Amino acid sequence: MRITAPVAGRIAHLPLEVGSPVSPQTAVALLEVMKMEHPVLAGVPGRLERIDVRVGDNVEVGDLVAEVSEFTEASQQQVETSSAGSTALDEVVERHRIGLDEARPEAVAKRHATGKRTAREIVSDLTEDFLEYGPLAIAGQRGRREVDDLIANTPADGLVAGVGRIDTGTDGDDRAIVLTYDYTVLAGTQGMQNHRKKDRLFRLAAETRLPVVLFAEGGGGRPGDVDWPGASTLDVPAFRLFAEIPGPTIGMNTGYCFAGNAALLGQCDVIVATEDSFLGMGGPAMIEGGGLGRFAPTEVGPTEVQAANGVIDVLVENDEEAVEVTRHLLGLFRGAVEPGEAPDQASLRSVVPSNRREVYDMHEVIDRLVDAGTFVEIRRDFAPAAIVGLARVDGRPLGIMANNPAHLAGAVDDAAARAFADLLALCDKWGLPVLSLCDTPGFMVGPDAEAEGLVRSAGRLFKASAEVSVPTGTIVTRRGYGLGAMAMASGGLQEPRFTVAWPGSEFGPMGLEGAVKLGFRKELEAIADPVERQAELERRIDEMYAEGSGLNVASHYEIDDVIDPADSRRWITGVLF
Repeated sequence: MRITAPVAGRIAHLPLEVGSPVSPQTAVALLEVMKMEHPVLAGVPGRLERIDVRVGDNVEVGDLVAEVSEFTEASQQQVETSSAGSTALDEVVERHRIGLDEARPEAVAKRHATGKRTAREIVSDLTEDFLEYGPLAIAGQRGRREVDDLIANTPADGLVAGVGRIDTGTDGDDRAIVLTYDYTVLAGTQGMQNHRKKDRLFRLAAETRLPVVLFAEGGGGRPGDVDWPGASTLDVPAFRLFAEIPGPTIGMNTGYCFAGNAALLGQCDVIVATEDSFLGMGGPAMIEGGGLGRFAPTEVGPTEVQAANGVIDVLVENDEEAVEVTRHLLGLFRGAVEPGEAPDQASLRSVVPSNRREVYDMHEVIDRLVDAGTFVEIRRDFAPAAIVGLARVDGRPLGIMANNPAHLAGAVDDAAARAFADLLALCDKWGLPVLSLCDTPGFMVGPDAEAEGLVRSAGRLFKASAEVSVPTGTIVTRRGYGLGAMAMASGGLQEPRFTVAWPGSEFGPMGLEGAVKLGFRKELEAIADPVERQAELERRIDEMYAEGSGLNVASHYEIDDVIDPADSRRWITGVLF
Protein backbone atom coordinates (compact mmCIF):
# COMPACT_ATOMS: atom_id res chain seq x y z
CA MET A 1 0.00 0.00 0.00
CA ARG A 2 1.33 3.47 -0.98
CA ILE A 3 1.66 5.98 1.87
CA THR A 4 1.58 9.58 0.62
CA ALA A 5 2.09 12.99 2.24
CA PRO A 6 -1.17 14.42 3.65
CA VAL A 7 0.21 17.99 3.58
CA ALA A 8 3.15 19.83 2.02
CA GLY A 9 6.21 20.16 4.26
CA ARG A 10 9.71 19.00 5.16
CA ILE A 11 10.58 15.47 6.33
CA ALA A 12 11.65 16.07 9.93
CA HIS A 13 11.95 12.51 11.24
CA LEU A 14 11.81 8.90 10.03
CA PRO A 15 11.19 6.85 13.20
CA LEU A 16 11.08 3.36 11.69
CA GLU A 17 13.36 1.05 9.78
CA VAL A 18 12.31 -0.99 6.77
CA GLY A 19 10.78 -4.24 7.97
CA SER A 20 9.20 -2.75 11.09
CA PRO A 21 5.61 -3.79 11.92
CA VAL A 22 3.06 -0.97 11.87
CA SER A 23 -0.48 -0.39 13.05
CA PRO A 24 -2.98 1.94 11.35
CA GLN A 25 -1.95 4.77 13.72
CA THR A 26 1.79 4.21 13.46
CA ALA A 27 3.66 7.22 12.05
CA VAL A 28 6.09 6.20 9.30
CA ALA A 29 7.33 9.80 9.00
CA LEU A 30 6.93 13.26 10.62
CA LEU A 31 6.39 16.33 8.43
CA GLU A 32 7.32 19.80 9.72
CA VAL A 33 4.96 22.56 8.62
CA MET A 34 5.21 26.08 10.20
CA LYS A 35 7.10 24.67 13.21
CA MET A 36 4.42 22.00 13.78
CA GLU A 37 4.86 18.25 13.24
CA HIS A 38 2.31 16.30 11.20
CA PRO A 39 2.44 12.47 11.32
CA VAL A 40 2.24 10.44 8.12
CA LEU A 41 0.22 7.42 9.26
CA ALA A 42 0.49 3.88 7.92
CA GLY A 43 -3.31 3.59 7.79
CA VAL A 44 -3.31 -0.20 7.88
CA PRO A 45 -1.73 -2.95 9.99
CA GLY A 46 1.27 -4.42 8.23
CA ARG A 47 5.02 -4.14 7.65
CA LEU A 48 7.06 -1.18 6.37
CA GLU A 49 8.45 -2.40 3.04
CA ARG A 50 10.29 0.72 1.78
CA ILE A 51 10.93 4.39 2.56
CA ASP A 52 11.03 6.74 -0.43
CA VAL A 53 12.20 9.95 1.32
CA ARG A 54 15.08 11.16 3.48
CA VAL A 55 15.18 13.54 6.44
CA GLY A 56 15.25 17.10 5.07
CA ASP A 57 13.35 16.33 1.84
CA ASN A 58 10.50 18.66 0.89
CA VAL A 59 7.32 16.95 -0.26
CA GLU A 60 4.02 18.07 -1.71
CA VAL A 61 0.55 16.72 -0.96
CA GLY A 62 0.24 13.24 -2.50
CA ASP A 63 3.96 12.62 -2.87
CA LEU A 64 5.03 9.03 -2.13
CA VAL A 65 6.58 8.73 1.33
CA ALA A 66 6.66 4.96 1.96
CA GLU A 67 5.06 1.61 1.10
CA VAL A 68 3.49 -0.83 3.57
CA SER A 69 2.56 -4.48 2.96
CA GLU A 70 -0.77 -5.05 4.65
CA PHE A 71 -1.13 -7.93 7.16
CA THR A 72 -3.66 -10.70 6.65
CA GLU A 73 -6.88 -10.74 8.66
CA ALA A 74 -5.33 -13.06 11.27
CA SER A 75 -2.43 -10.66 11.79
CA GLN A 76 -4.73 -7.66 12.04
CA GLN A 77 -6.13 -9.13 15.24
CA GLN A 78 -2.65 -8.93 16.74
CA VAL A 79 -2.08 -5.25 15.87
CA GLU A 80 -4.00 -2.61 17.81
CA THR A 81 -3.95 1.15 17.67
CA SER A 82 -0.72 2.52 19.14
CA SER A 83 0.78 5.92 19.80
CA ALA A 84 2.84 7.42 17.01
CA GLY A 85 6.32 5.97 16.82
CA SER A 86 5.84 3.58 19.77
CA THR A 87 8.74 1.25 18.95
CA ALA A 88 8.40 -0.61 22.27
CA LEU A 89 4.85 -1.61 21.41
CA ASP A 90 5.89 -2.45 17.89
CA GLU A 91 8.46 -4.84 19.31
CA VAL A 92 5.78 -6.49 21.44
CA VAL A 93 3.52 -6.82 18.43
CA GLU A 94 6.32 -8.36 16.40
CA ARG A 95 7.24 -10.88 19.10
CA HIS A 96 3.65 -12.06 19.25
CA ARG A 97 3.44 -12.21 15.46
CA ILE A 98 6.47 -14.50 15.26
CA GLY A 99 4.58 -17.18 17.15
CA LEU A 100 1.57 -17.17 14.83
CA ASP A 101 1.01 -19.79 12.16
CA GLU A 102 1.40 -17.24 9.35
CA ALA A 103 4.93 -16.51 10.45
CA ARG A 104 5.86 -20.21 10.25
CA PRO A 105 4.65 -21.31 6.81
CA GLU A 106 7.01 -24.27 6.47
CA ALA A 107 6.03 -25.75 9.83
CA VAL A 108 2.34 -25.21 9.07
CA ALA A 109 2.63 -26.77 5.61
CA LYS A 110 4.37 -29.82 7.10
CA ARG A 111 1.56 -30.16 9.64
CA HIS A 112 -1.17 -29.79 7.03
CA ALA A 113 0.52 -32.42 4.87
CA THR A 114 -0.30 -34.97 7.59
CA GLY A 115 -4.00 -34.08 7.27
CA LYS A 116 -4.05 -32.40 10.68
CA ARG A 117 -4.63 -28.85 11.87
CA THR A 118 -2.20 -26.80 13.90
CA ALA A 119 -2.61 -26.19 17.62
CA ARG A 120 -3.69 -22.60 17.01
CA GLU A 121 -6.23 -23.66 14.38
CA ILE A 122 -7.76 -26.11 16.85
CA VAL A 123 -7.89 -23.49 19.62
CA SER A 124 -9.46 -21.00 17.21
CA ASP A 125 -12.10 -23.57 16.22
CA LEU A 126 -12.90 -24.50 19.82
CA THR A 127 -12.82 -21.10 21.55
CA GLU A 128 -13.73 -17.45 21.27
CA ASP A 129 -12.04 -14.50 23.04
CA PHE A 130 -9.02 -16.67 23.83
CA LEU A 131 -6.61 -15.12 26.35
CA GLU A 132 -3.28 -16.85 25.91
CA TYR A 133 -0.91 -17.41 28.81
CA GLY A 134 2.81 -17.45 28.08
CA PRO A 135 2.85 -16.89 24.30
CA LEU A 136 6.33 -15.37 24.56
CA ALA A 137 7.84 -18.36 26.40
CA ILE A 138 10.60 -20.20 24.57
CA ALA A 139 12.27 -23.56 25.09
CA GLY A 140 14.67 -23.91 27.98
CA GLN A 141 17.64 -24.31 25.68
CA ARG A 142 19.42 -20.96 26.01
CA GLY A 143 22.52 -22.85 27.07
CA ARG A 144 22.84 -24.50 23.66
CA ARG A 145 20.97 -22.33 21.13
CA GLU A 146 20.72 -18.66 20.22
CA VAL A 147 17.74 -16.79 21.65
CA ASP A 148 16.64 -15.57 18.21
CA ASP A 149 16.58 -19.19 17.04
CA LEU A 150 14.44 -20.19 20.03
CA ILE A 151 12.07 -17.26 19.49
CA ALA A 152 11.57 -18.23 15.85
CA ASN A 153 11.34 -21.99 16.28
CA THR A 154 9.97 -22.69 19.77
CA PRO A 155 7.07 -20.22 20.17
CA ALA A 156 5.10 -20.61 23.41
CA ASP A 157 7.51 -23.47 24.22
CA GLY A 158 5.21 -25.78 22.30
CA LEU A 159 2.10 -25.28 24.42
CA VAL A 160 -0.74 -22.95 23.42
CA ALA A 161 -2.63 -22.40 26.65
CA GLY A 162 -5.08 -19.98 28.19
CA VAL A 163 -8.70 -19.17 28.97
CA GLY A 164 -11.35 -18.92 26.28
CA ARG A 165 -15.08 -19.02 25.81
CA ILE A 166 -16.60 -22.17 24.34
CA ASP A 167 -20.09 -21.77 22.94
CA THR A 168 -22.20 -24.76 23.94
CA GLY A 169 -25.62 -23.17 23.64
CA THR A 170 -26.10 -23.12 27.41
CA ASP A 171 -26.59 -20.17 29.73
CA GLY A 172 -24.08 -19.10 32.34
CA ASP A 173 -20.30 -19.17 32.44
CA ASP A 174 -18.95 -20.46 29.14
CA ARG A 175 -15.26 -20.12 29.98
CA ALA A 176 -12.83 -23.03 29.94
CA ILE A 177 -9.12 -23.50 30.37
CA VAL A 178 -7.62 -24.88 27.18
CA LEU A 179 -4.14 -26.36 26.74
CA THR A 180 -2.99 -27.61 23.35
CA TYR A 181 0.43 -29.08 22.71
CA ASP A 182 1.91 -27.79 19.46
CA TYR A 183 3.32 -30.69 17.46
CA THR A 184 5.08 -28.25 15.11
CA VAL A 185 7.31 -27.24 18.03
CA LEU A 186 9.71 -29.99 19.08
CA ALA A 187 7.05 -32.67 18.42
CA GLY A 188 4.74 -31.34 21.15
CA THR A 189 7.13 -32.42 23.89
CA GLN A 190 6.94 -31.25 27.51
CA GLY A 191 9.58 -28.61 28.11
CA MET A 192 10.76 -26.56 31.04
CA GLN A 193 8.64 -23.47 30.38
CA ASN A 194 5.52 -25.26 29.19
CA HIS A 195 5.62 -27.32 32.39
CA ARG A 196 5.60 -24.06 34.35
CA LYS A 197 2.74 -22.84 32.18
CA LYS A 198 0.74 -26.01 32.90
CA ASP A 199 1.36 -25.61 36.62
CA ARG A 200 0.07 -22.05 36.44
CA LEU A 201 -3.12 -22.98 34.60
CA PHE A 202 -3.81 -26.12 36.62
CA ARG A 203 -3.70 -24.00 39.78
CA LEU A 204 -6.06 -21.55 38.09
CA ALA A 205 -8.40 -24.44 37.30
CA ALA A 206 -8.39 -25.50 40.94
CA GLU A 207 -9.19 -21.95 42.04
CA THR A 208 -11.90 -21.19 39.47
CA ARG A 209 -13.32 -24.73 39.05
CA LEU A 210 -13.47 -24.06 35.31
CA PRO A 211 -13.49 -27.07 32.98
CA VAL A 212 -10.18 -28.00 31.39
CA VAL A 213 -9.72 -29.16 27.80
CA LEU A 214 -6.35 -30.76 27.02
CA PHE A 215 -5.22 -31.55 23.49
CA ALA A 216 -2.45 -33.97 24.38
CA GLU A 217 -0.59 -34.90 21.18
CA GLY A 218 3.14 -35.07 21.78
CA GLY A 219 6.16 -37.13 22.61
CA GLY A 220 6.43 -36.70 26.36
CA GLY A 221 9.39 -35.25 28.27
CA ARG A 222 11.97 -33.24 26.34
CA PRO A 223 15.58 -34.28 26.99
CA GLY A 224 17.01 -31.37 24.97
CA ASP A 225 16.17 -28.67 27.54
CA VAL A 226 19.39 -27.78 29.36
CA ASP A 227 18.26 -24.80 31.44
CA TRP A 228 16.63 -26.84 34.22
CA PRO A 229 17.91 -25.70 37.62
CA GLY A 230 17.81 -29.23 39.08
CA ALA A 231 18.90 -32.72 38.13
CA SER A 232 16.12 -35.34 37.97
CA THR A 233 13.13 -33.09 37.07
CA LEU A 234 11.02 -35.50 39.11
CA ASP A 235 9.80 -32.64 41.28
CA VAL A 236 7.55 -31.29 38.51
CA PRO A 237 4.11 -30.73 40.13
CA ALA A 238 2.01 -30.77 36.94
CA PHE A 239 0.79 -34.35 37.19
CA ARG A 240 -0.34 -34.03 40.80
CA LEU A 241 -1.92 -30.61 40.13
CA PHE A 242 -3.87 -31.99 37.17
CA ALA A 243 -5.15 -34.88 39.26
CA GLU A 244 -6.48 -32.42 41.85
CA ILE A 245 -8.54 -30.32 39.43
CA PRO A 246 -12.11 -30.31 40.77
CA GLY A 247 -13.90 -29.43 37.53
CA PRO A 248 -14.41 -31.53 34.41
CA THR A 249 -11.36 -32.48 32.38
CA ILE A 250 -11.71 -33.53 28.75
CA GLY A 251 -8.76 -34.87 26.79
CA MET A 252 -8.46 -34.84 23.01
CA ASN A 253 -5.79 -36.53 20.94
CA THR A 254 -4.75 -37.16 17.39
CA GLY A 255 -1.52 -38.79 16.27
CA TYR A 256 1.20 -39.79 18.72
CA CYS A 257 0.78 -39.28 22.46
CA PHE A 258 3.44 -40.84 24.66
CA ALA A 259 4.96 -40.67 28.16
CA GLY A 260 4.19 -37.43 30.05
CA ASN A 261 1.59 -36.32 27.53
CA ALA A 262 -0.17 -39.68 27.91
CA ALA A 263 0.08 -39.47 31.70
CA LEU A 264 -1.98 -36.27 31.58
CA LEU A 265 -4.39 -37.60 28.97
CA GLY A 266 -5.00 -40.71 31.06
CA GLN A 267 -6.21 -38.58 33.98
CA CYS A 268 -8.96 -36.89 31.95
CA ASP A 269 -12.57 -37.61 32.84
CA VAL A 270 -13.34 -38.30 29.18
CA ILE A 271 -10.82 -39.07 26.43
CA VAL A 272 -11.79 -38.25 22.84
CA ALA A 273 -9.34 -39.61 20.28
CA THR A 274 -9.11 -39.74 16.51
CA GLU A 275 -8.82 -43.03 14.67
CA ASP A 276 -5.14 -42.37 13.89
CA SER A 277 -4.13 -41.94 17.54
CA PHE A 278 -1.33 -43.94 19.14
CA LEU A 279 -1.22 -43.77 22.93
CA GLY A 280 1.41 -45.16 25.27
CA MET A 281 3.11 -44.54 28.58
CA GLY A 282 6.37 -45.00 26.71
CA GLY A 283 7.23 -44.19 23.12
CA PRO A 284 9.63 -46.08 20.82
CA ALA A 285 12.76 -44.41 22.23
CA MET A 286 11.84 -45.31 25.80
CA ILE A 287 10.97 -48.87 24.80
CA GLU A 288 14.29 -49.32 23.05
CA GLY A 289 16.14 -47.65 25.92
CA GLY A 290 14.62 -50.21 28.27
CA GLY A 291 16.05 -53.02 26.19
CA LEU A 292 12.64 -54.18 25.04
CA GLY A 293 13.25 -54.00 21.31
CA ARG A 294 12.62 -51.59 18.50
CA PHE A 295 9.09 -50.60 17.56
CA ALA A 296 7.63 -48.10 15.13
CA PRO A 297 5.42 -45.42 16.74
CA THR A 298 2.44 -46.96 14.94
CA GLU A 299 2.99 -50.22 16.81
CA VAL A 300 2.53 -48.62 20.21
CA GLY A 301 -1.04 -48.28 21.50
CA PRO A 302 -3.10 -48.02 18.28
CA THR A 303 -6.77 -47.19 18.62
CA GLU A 304 -7.96 -50.74 18.04
CA VAL A 305 -6.09 -51.65 21.23
CA GLN A 306 -6.85 -48.56 23.28
CA ALA A 307 -10.56 -48.51 22.44
CA ALA A 308 -11.01 -52.18 23.31
CA ASN A 309 -9.19 -51.88 26.63
CA GLY A 310 -11.16 -48.83 27.76
CA VAL A 311 -8.48 -46.14 27.47
CA ILE A 312 -10.36 -44.25 24.75
CA ASP A 313 -13.88 -43.17 25.66
CA VAL A 314 -15.07 -41.68 22.38
CA LEU A 315 -13.45 -42.57 19.06
CA VAL A 316 -13.84 -40.01 16.25
CA GLU A 317 -12.65 -39.63 12.70
CA ASN A 318 -10.63 -36.39 12.90
CA ASP A 319 -9.82 -33.40 15.11
CA GLU A 320 -12.77 -31.41 13.74
CA GLU A 321 -15.14 -34.09 15.07
CA ALA A 322 -13.15 -34.23 18.31
CA VAL A 323 -13.78 -30.51 18.80
CA GLU A 324 -17.51 -30.93 18.21
CA VAL A 325 -17.78 -33.87 20.64
CA THR A 326 -15.84 -31.89 23.23
CA ARG A 327 -18.16 -28.93 22.80
CA HIS A 328 -21.18 -31.22 23.26
CA LEU A 329 -19.69 -32.82 26.39
CA LEU A 330 -18.96 -29.41 27.91
CA GLY A 331 -22.53 -28.40 27.20
CA LEU A 332 -23.79 -31.43 29.13
CA PHE A 333 -21.71 -30.37 32.12
CA ARG A 334 -22.93 -26.78 31.96
CA GLY A 335 -26.60 -27.61 32.32
CA ALA A 336 -29.95 -27.37 30.61
CA VAL A 337 -30.81 -26.09 27.16
CA GLU A 338 -34.11 -25.68 25.39
CA PRO A 339 -35.84 -29.09 25.21
CA GLY A 340 -34.83 -30.99 22.12
CA GLU A 341 -36.96 -33.03 19.79
CA ALA A 342 -38.22 -36.21 21.45
CA PRO A 343 -39.28 -39.34 19.56
CA ASP A 344 -42.85 -40.55 19.89
CA GLN A 345 -42.87 -42.11 23.36
CA ALA A 346 -45.63 -44.53 22.39
CA SER A 347 -43.02 -46.27 20.23
CA LEU A 348 -41.32 -47.52 23.43
CA ARG A 349 -44.20 -49.92 23.92
CA SER A 350 -43.01 -52.10 21.05
CA VAL A 351 -39.23 -52.15 21.60
CA VAL A 352 -39.12 -55.03 24.09
CA PRO A 353 -40.49 -58.27 22.55
CA SER A 354 -43.28 -60.13 24.33
CA ASN A 355 -41.20 -63.31 23.99
CA ARG A 356 -38.97 -63.16 27.07
CA ARG A 357 -36.19 -65.00 25.23
CA GLU A 358 -36.08 -62.71 22.20
CA VAL A 359 -33.14 -60.31 21.95
CA TYR A 360 -33.70 -56.59 21.38
CA ASP A 361 -31.53 -53.50 20.93
CA MET A 362 -31.10 -51.45 24.13
CA HIS A 363 -29.60 -48.66 22.03
CA GLU A 364 -33.04 -48.29 20.48
CA VAL A 365 -34.58 -47.85 23.92
CA ILE A 366 -32.07 -45.12 24.74
CA ASP A 367 -32.52 -43.34 21.42
CA ARG A 368 -36.29 -43.20 21.92
CA LEU A 369 -36.02 -42.04 25.53
CA VAL A 370 -33.57 -39.16 25.14
CA ASP A 371 -33.67 -35.93 23.15
CA ALA A 372 -32.81 -36.73 19.55
CA GLY A 373 -29.11 -36.72 18.74
CA THR A 374 -27.88 -36.02 22.27
CA PHE A 375 -26.58 -39.41 23.40
CA VAL A 376 -22.79 -39.71 23.47
CA GLU A 377 -21.78 -43.31 24.13
CA ILE A 378 -18.60 -43.85 26.12
CA ARG A 379 -16.28 -46.86 25.70
CA ARG A 380 -18.47 -48.56 23.13
CA ASP A 381 -15.76 -51.11 22.30
CA PHE A 382 -14.67 -51.81 25.88
CA ALA A 383 -17.61 -53.48 27.61
CA PRO A 384 -20.09 -55.01 25.13
CA ALA A 385 -22.42 -56.08 27.96
CA ALA A 386 -22.73 -52.46 29.12
CA ILE A 387 -23.98 -49.31 27.43
CA VAL A 388 -22.88 -46.10 29.15
CA GLY A 389 -22.94 -42.48 28.09
CA LEU A 390 -24.35 -38.98 28.51
CA ALA A 391 -27.46 -37.47 26.97
CA ARG A 392 -30.29 -34.98 27.51
CA VAL A 393 -33.93 -35.51 28.39
CA ASP A 394 -36.19 -32.48 28.00
CA GLY A 395 -33.03 -30.41 27.50
CA ARG A 396 -31.50 -31.50 30.81
CA PRO A 397 -28.30 -33.54 30.98
CA LEU A 398 -27.92 -36.94 32.64
CA GLY A 399 -25.81 -40.07 32.58
CA ILE A 400 -27.17 -43.37 31.31
CA MET A 401 -26.06 -46.89 32.26
CA ALA A 402 -27.80 -49.84 30.65
CA ASN A 403 -27.44 -53.59 30.28
CA ASN A 404 -27.07 -54.89 26.76
CA PRO A 405 -29.31 -57.97 26.34
CA ALA A 406 -27.66 -58.63 22.96
CA HIS A 407 -24.39 -59.60 24.72
CA LEU A 408 -24.27 -62.30 27.40
CA ALA A 409 -28.01 -61.70 27.81
CA GLY A 410 -27.08 -58.49 29.64
CA ALA A 411 -25.10 -60.23 32.39
CA VAL A 412 -22.75 -57.89 34.26
CA ASP A 413 -19.20 -59.10 33.63
CA ASP A 414 -15.93 -57.56 34.81
CA ALA A 415 -15.70 -54.97 32.03
CA ALA A 416 -19.38 -53.99 32.40
CA ALA A 417 -19.02 -53.55 36.18
CA ARG A 418 -16.01 -51.31 35.66
CA ALA A 419 -17.77 -49.30 32.95
CA PHE A 420 -20.82 -48.75 35.19
CA ALA A 421 -18.66 -47.75 38.19
CA ASP A 422 -16.67 -45.30 36.09
CA LEU A 423 -19.86 -43.76 34.68
CA LEU A 424 -21.22 -43.26 38.20
CA ALA A 425 -17.96 -41.59 39.28
CA LEU A 426 -17.97 -39.33 36.22
CA CYS A 427 -21.56 -38.23 36.78
CA ASP A 428 -20.90 -37.63 40.46
CA LYS A 429 -17.98 -35.34 39.63
CA TRP A 430 -19.91 -33.50 36.93
CA GLY A 431 -23.09 -33.26 39.00
CA LEU A 432 -25.28 -35.22 36.59
CA PRO A 433 -28.13 -37.53 37.66
CA VAL A 434 -27.95 -41.13 36.45
CA LEU A 435 -30.63 -43.22 34.79
CA SER A 436 -30.17 -46.99 34.94
CA LEU A 437 -31.90 -49.20 32.39
CA CYS A 438 -31.90 -52.69 33.84
CA ASP A 439 -32.32 -55.93 31.91
CA THR A 440 -29.95 -58.46 33.40
CA PRO A 441 -29.85 -62.08 34.58
CA GLY A 442 -27.32 -60.93 37.21
CA PHE A 443 -23.56 -60.96 37.42
CA MET A 444 -21.76 -63.20 34.98
CA VAL A 445 -20.75 -66.54 36.51
CA GLY A 446 -18.22 -69.24 35.75
CA PRO A 447 -14.45 -69.79 35.98
CA ASP A 448 -13.72 -67.52 32.99
CA ALA A 449 -15.67 -64.66 34.53
CA GLU A 450 -13.85 -65.02 37.84
CA ALA A 451 -10.47 -65.09 36.09
CA GLU A 452 -11.13 -61.49 35.02
CA GLY A 453 -11.39 -60.27 38.62
CA LEU A 454 -15.16 -59.92 38.78
CA VAL A 455 -15.28 -60.14 42.57
CA ARG A 456 -13.36 -56.88 42.87
CA SER A 457 -15.12 -55.07 40.04
CA ALA A 458 -18.56 -56.12 41.33
CA GLY A 459 -17.63 -54.83 44.76
CA ARG A 460 -16.40 -51.61 43.23
CA LEU A 461 -19.73 -51.13 41.46
CA PHE A 462 -21.65 -51.46 44.71
CA LYS A 463 -19.27 -49.00 46.39
CA ALA A 464 -19.59 -46.52 43.53
CA SER A 465 -23.39 -46.70 43.81
CA ALA A 466 -23.22 -45.98 47.53
CA GLU A 467 -20.73 -43.13 47.21
CA VAL A 468 -22.44 -40.98 44.59
CA SER A 469 -24.21 -37.85 45.76
CA VAL A 470 -26.22 -37.32 42.56
CA PRO A 471 -29.76 -38.68 42.12
CA THR A 472 -30.29 -42.04 40.45
CA GLY A 473 -33.34 -43.67 38.95
CA THR A 474 -33.93 -47.20 37.62
CA ILE A 475 -36.23 -48.51 34.92
CA VAL A 476 -36.40 -52.31 34.62
CA THR A 477 -37.20 -52.89 30.99
CA ARG A 478 -37.52 -56.68 31.26
CA ARG A 479 -35.43 -58.67 33.76
CA GLY A 480 -34.05 -57.83 37.16
CA TYR A 481 -32.36 -60.84 38.66
CA GLY A 482 -29.90 -61.34 41.45
CA LEU A 483 -27.05 -59.19 42.68
CA GLY A 484 -26.57 -57.76 39.20
CA ALA A 485 -30.03 -56.20 39.30
CA MET A 486 -29.36 -54.81 42.77
CA ALA A 487 -26.15 -53.25 41.47
CA MET A 488 -28.08 -51.70 38.58
CA ALA A 489 -30.46 -50.20 41.16
CA SER A 490 -27.85 -48.43 43.30
CA GLY A 491 -27.54 -51.42 45.63
CA GLY A 492 -31.22 -52.29 46.08
CA LEU A 493 -34.64 -51.64 44.54
CA GLN A 494 -35.51 -49.04 47.18
CA GLU A 495 -32.26 -47.06 46.88
CA PRO A 496 -32.81 -44.96 43.71
CA ARG A 497 -35.17 -42.00 43.70
CA PHE A 498 -37.50 -44.25 41.77
CA THR A 499 -37.54 -47.84 40.58
CA VAL A 500 -40.22 -48.65 38.03
CA ALA A 501 -40.68 -51.51 35.59
CA TRP A 502 -42.25 -52.04 32.21
CA PRO A 503 -45.01 -54.57 31.45
CA GLY A 504 -43.71 -58.13 31.23
CA SER A 505 -40.89 -57.41 33.67
CA GLU A 506 -39.49 -60.22 35.84
CA PHE A 507 -37.69 -60.20 39.18
CA GLY A 508 -36.00 -62.78 41.32
CA PRO A 509 -32.95 -63.60 43.45
CA MET A 510 -31.55 -65.57 40.49
CA GLY A 511 -32.69 -66.89 37.11
CA LEU A 512 -36.04 -68.57 37.75
CA GLU A 513 -35.42 -71.76 35.77
CA GLY A 514 -32.18 -72.28 37.65
CA ALA A 515 -33.83 -71.46 40.94
CA VAL A 516 -36.47 -74.17 40.40
CA LYS A 517 -33.96 -76.78 39.28
CA LEU A 518 -31.71 -76.12 42.27
CA GLY A 519 -34.37 -75.48 44.88
CA PHE A 520 -36.58 -78.43 44.00
CA ARG A 521 -33.98 -80.92 42.79
CA LYS A 522 -34.97 -83.65 45.22
CA GLU A 523 -38.66 -83.33 44.46
CA LEU A 524 -38.05 -83.44 40.73
CA GLU A 525 -35.64 -86.37 40.94
CA ALA A 526 -38.25 -88.30 42.92
CA ILE A 527 -40.58 -88.30 39.89
CA ALA A 528 -39.68 -91.35 37.82
CA ASP A 529 -41.72 -90.54 34.72
CA PRO A 530 -39.69 -88.05 32.60
CA VAL A 531 -42.82 -86.56 31.04
CA GLU A 532 -44.40 -86.04 34.45
CA ARG A 533 -41.09 -84.67 35.78
CA GLN A 534 -40.92 -82.10 32.96
CA ALA A 535 -44.52 -81.09 33.53
CA GLU A 536 -43.81 -80.54 37.23
CA LEU A 537 -40.72 -78.50 36.37
CA GLU A 538 -42.69 -76.25 34.04
CA ARG A 539 -45.50 -75.87 36.59
CA ARG A 540 -43.11 -74.73 39.26
CA ILE A 541 -41.34 -72.38 36.83
CA ASP A 542 -44.67 -70.83 35.89
CA GLU A 543 -45.39 -70.32 39.60
CA MET A 544 -42.01 -68.64 40.03
CA TYR A 545 -42.65 -66.36 37.05
CA ALA A 546 -46.01 -65.37 38.47
CA GLU A 547 -44.40 -64.72 41.85
CA GLY A 548 -41.62 -62.64 40.26
CA SER A 549 -43.72 -60.72 37.78
CA GLY A 550 -43.42 -56.96 37.90
CA LEU A 551 -47.08 -56.64 38.88
CA ASN A 552 -46.69 -58.99 41.83
CA VAL A 553 -43.43 -57.38 42.96
CA ALA A 554 -45.15 -54.00 42.80
CA SER A 555 -48.03 -55.36 44.87
CA HIS A 556 -45.50 -56.12 47.63
CA TYR A 557 -44.20 -52.56 47.10
CA GLU A 558 -40.68 -53.66 46.33
CA ILE A 559 -40.75 -51.31 43.32
CA ASP A 560 -42.61 -48.03 42.88
CA ASP A 561 -44.79 -48.99 39.93
CA VAL A 562 -45.21 -50.92 36.72
CA ILE A 563 -45.71 -48.26 34.08
CA ASP A 564 -46.65 -47.70 30.48
CA PRO A 565 -43.23 -47.36 28.75
CA ALA A 566 -44.54 -44.17 27.15
CA ASP A 567 -44.55 -42.60 30.65
CA SER A 568 -40.84 -43.23 31.25
CA ARG A 569 -39.75 -39.67 30.40
CA ARG A 570 -42.34 -38.33 32.87
CA TRP A 571 -40.63 -40.25 35.68
CA ILE A 572 -37.23 -39.01 34.56
CA THR A 573 -38.21 -35.34 34.34
CA GLY A 574 -40.57 -35.44 37.31
CA VAL A 575 -38.31 -37.14 39.85
CA LEU A 576 -34.72 -37.46 38.66
CA PHE A 577 -34.02 -33.78 37.98
